[in-house]
Amino acid sequence: MSYKEEKNDPHEDKPLVPRTAVSLQRMKLEKLMKNPDKPVVIPERQRDKKLPHVPDFVRNVMGSSAGAGSGEFHVYRHLRRKEYARQKIIHEKGEKTLLDEEYQRKLETNQKLAEEKTAKKRAKRLKRKEKLKKKKQSGLGNSNGPKEDSGKDNSDSSANSSSEDESSNKI
Repeated sequence: MSYKEEKNDPHEDKPLVPRTAVSLQRMKLEKLMKNPDKPVVIPERQRDKKLPHVPDFVRNVMGSSAGAGSGEFHVYRHLRRKEYARQKIIHEKGEKTLLDEEYQRKLETNQKLAEEKTAKKRAKRLKRKEKLKKKKQSGLGNSNGPKEDSGKDNSDSSANSSSEDESSNKI
């Protein structure tokens, strides 16, 4: 019996190899859930790359001239590579600032459009509210209580009076 137990142990100790992304995620979750009291460290997102300081003026600029020795070519190549890297960093920085400015402008325009839209809707809502108040007050002022028939008659009479006014204006 002890032989079988020993035989089962190596089989169980064999590490499981994840074959898909789902099984890898499942294994990670199971490992986390084995000990729920253990604190989980979530790394913070890296903000920006630490770019090297870019000098504005490079002093040791040399060209590949015919009279240079064989060792100077490597120095020249190194300086050229360094200069290209410097120009690339300056170019990327400029592009990033342009993209940031464009994004900020887009945000501002979207915000202005949204504010204009809400202001328009607010005005429309307030106008509708005022109309309802006036309608209620005019309905209460004509008689002792609000009547459905009188409200219909008032709207019809106002429509009739406006049509009479229009006909009198035509003559």
